[in-house]
Amino acid sequence: MKYDKHIFICTNQRAPTATRQSCGEVHGMIIVDAFKKKLKEKELTIKVRAQKSGCLDICDFGQTVVVYPEGVFYVGVEESDVDEIIEEHIIHNRPVARLLLDKSKY
Repeated sequence: MKYDKHIFICTNQRAPTATRQSCGEVHGMIIVDAFKKKLKEKELTIKVRAQKSGCLDICDFGQTVVVYPEGVFYVGVEESDVDEIIEEHIIHNRPVARLLLDKSKY
């Protein structure tokens, strides 16, 4: 495997007339850029990649981020959450409980 951790950030943009909300390209790219900048600043010893993705199909819960290889889904992610996700999940392998997708609601 090329990366130890791979972070996908939804940037899907639905049409203004769509019945479902979407993470949105603008907000999603703010999160993508924040992950990339902060990961670079950390100079980690593990290989991590953050990148934009298409729809992850859980937009109803807010901005979605998924971390592999664990397959952990975070929802309602804001730029202010990026440091915590990197510190807790990426560096210490402890998912951030308050941002986890509640699979019973999905």
